[in-house]
Amino acid sequence: MNVKIGTIIGTLGLGGLAVFIGQMDATALPGGGNDGGVAAGPDVIVGGLPNISAYGQGIWPATGGTTYVAYAVGTTSCNIGNQQLLWNPNPQVTHPVMPQGIYRVKNGVMQQVGQSWVKHGFCALQETLCGACTPAGSGCPTVLGVGCSDPYSSSLNGSQSDLKSRWGINAATGVYSGTYANPAAPTGYPTNIRCRITVPKNDLDPTLNTGAKYVIEGMYIQPQDAASGNSANNGSYRTFTVGSTYSTTSGYPLTLTGATVQMIPAIYYWQNQFSDVATRDYDVAGDGRFIVASRAFLNANGTYHYAYAVANFNSDRNGSYFSVPVPASVTVTNITAVSPFNHSGDTAANTPWTSTNTGGVLTWSCPAAASESVAHSIRWGTMHTFEFDANTAPTSASSILTLGIYKAATSTSPATSISVLGYMPTAYTPPCVTGDLNCDGSINGADLASLLACWGTACGDTNGDGFTDGPDLAVLLAAWTG
Repeated sequence: MNVKIGTIIGTLGLGGLAVFIGQMDATALPGGGNDGGVAAGPDVIVGGLPNISAYGQGIWPATGGTTYVAYAVGTTSCNIGNQQLLWNPNPQVTHPVMPQGIYRVKNGVMQQVGQSWVKHGFCALQETLCGACTPAGSGCPTVLGVGCSDPYSSSLNGSQSDLKSRWGINAATGVYSGTYANPAAPTGYPTNIRCRITVPKNDLDPTLNTGAKYVIEGMYIQPQDAASGNSANNGSYRTFTVGSTYSTTSGYPLTLTGATVQMIPAIYYWQNQFSDVATRDYDVAGDGRFIVASRAFLNANGTYHYAYAVANFNSDRNGSYFSVPVPASVTVTNITAVSPFNHSGDTAANTPWTSTNTGGVLTWSCPAAASESVAHSIRWGTMHTFEFDANTAPTSASSILTLGIYKAATSTSPATSISVLGYMPTAYTPPCVTGDLNCDGSINGADLASLLACWGTACGDTNGDGFTDGPDLAVLLAAWTG
């Protein structure tokens, strides 16, 4: 199996201490990154998410007139490694790119509700957010010094002149062409929301999302960082609240709360909110990382709700299908798949994933596409959520599920799928009928023997009077099947 299974991360909180002296708006916690020590080589992280800019609404007729709202988040990078990090502007390719995303936890389930294109870095200030800084130069040089931080405000990250599509970037290696062309904007696409974090208005509307909680995520991808083996800690998140007032020019007001949770991808916030969420990292050999989280909980009607979040942290090969074993005796309903909107003319489609429940396996699949570039696969920096209801309780979170890999296997990355762990439904066992004391589906001599052995006690009671006697024997004999 070409995958390394990470350790389940314990429940996260926002009350820990920052690992870096001087870091006043960030919390460092254990997880998918390093342990807070100095890494060999350059190591860029999101040290802070200080502010959010809003850009109002746009209505896109091609999605049935859906109203979207656009935002951007500021990202402050920190080089916590022991070597300088190059920050050369386009068309050179030795600079970081910064994607952003918004996630919602609602009704016990986490979904990604918005994503941006990527901001391309162009120079780096030499500041001290994450501790002592050894500057690489004065002003804004094209190198980030050891220990130094570089703030990109939300307005800068929302500036469309340096926002480009994700499609030309290999997130596992950080490699891309400095001259790759953006897809053309679709005719009639609202200019003010293009390329920025784009969220359906209804996914933020407080009247439609009672009790929902939100996080915003920033991330850095840079080739030196990846080549040094330091890319696992590149994502950080921060919580925010949604105000009740709405404006067509600024959308809903988003207010950052708490501290930036450093070096932890947003998907781990789900486990922060619910201790029964099982979250694990999976590194695909010769490629990048997926993170899979799952939860199963009791519905009000006595059924169980199953939810699986599959985040492509930085895999270039993308996800193609997701399968959960479901015994044939289990009744499955309300099968859904949710993913963030691919927007602004990006080549990736928004065709809904399909599902099948045959042969004891429930599978969601990426729709067939003419090429990988237009497929609605689980692309890097995005998270798909798969859900269903079942009439049986879950197993432990160590059942084997399957995640398919979209791009063709190579000699250096041969896996076509990986095994992941999570919850699945147990087999359905019909309730015992009256008189079937051993619950084997028949009422016969074995049940009669059990009743006689219980005579005078409660264990063979078939009529509900709390005592085993003649009337119970009569009930059993009347139901005799042989």
